[in-house]
Amino acid sequence: MSVDLATVKRVARLARIAVSEEEANRMVGELNGILGFVEQLSEVNIEGVEAMTSVTPMDMKKRADVVDDGNKAADIVANAPVSDHNFFLVPKVVE
Repeated sequence: MSVDLATVKRVARLARIAVSEEEANRMVGELNGILGFVEQLSEVNIEGVEAMTSVTPMDMKKRADVVDDGNKAADIVANAPVSDHNFFLVPKVVE
């Protein structure tokens, strides 16, 4: 895949980036170079290679996926003008 001047201008417009004619011409070569490096990566044999999240082996830190109230009910209603058993009390406004 190669990038032409029209593609660079279209991408710049979509990204809302002002690009001069000179910058667009320079970017054509730069983007084609980047795409060339990406195409080279597809030639590498990666069969049997495990995916890595880091260069050093480590277990991911995971928290338990539990649902709780956070034990913050009292803190949440602390600034309420009126509350009862950790519920907000509001005046009835329906007539």
